[in-house]
Amino acid sequence: MSDQNIQMGIPTKLAWQLQLLAGAITLVLGVILASHPTTSINVIAVILGIVLIIGAIFHFVRMLDHEEQHRVWVGIAGLVELVVGIVLIRHLGLTRALIGLVIGISWIIQGVVALLAGVLGHPSRSRFWPIAFGLISILAGAIVVAVPEHSVSVLMTIFGIWFVIMGGLEIALGLVVRSESKKA
Repeated sequence: MSDQNIQMGIPTKLAWQLQLLAGAITLVLGVILASHPTTSINVIAVILGIVLIIGAIFHFVRMLDHEEQHRVWVGIAGLVELVVGIVLIRHLGLTRALIGLVIGISWIIQGVVALLAGVLGHPSRSRFWPIAFGLISILAGAIVVAVPEHSVSVLMTIFGIWFVIMGGLEIALGLVVRSESKKA
């Protein structure tokens, strides 16, 4: 094994192959997200619902343990997880809207914080970027909150395009690493 391979921590041959694999997976996910955004969101919602239902089962099992100090609260948490999990799976339109609302509200909060930081910030520092970011974030959040279900589909399409770009770059980097390893 050469010194270069030892310094990298993994063999160069494996590094470029892993890079290509990561790029291919990212690219495929991007194509799926960009071409089927609503279906992708539905799959995410169902998976999240299943995870919550499984979590509820574990809470119910913990609730039956006589050594558990907070059996009532564990049972309530399990019941809430079960109900939310079923709602996420059964009402996909509502789930998409909730995802959009969470994203939109978080962008509004982030925008208000950035805007306040820009307005109330230190006079010696530039206030333009925090104020601009805050206004853009508030506007984007308001749009997403106004039409959450459609906004989430648009966001999934944008994420899909971004994943396609990132996957292509990862594949290109893997090929560069492969080419460099052949030269060495």
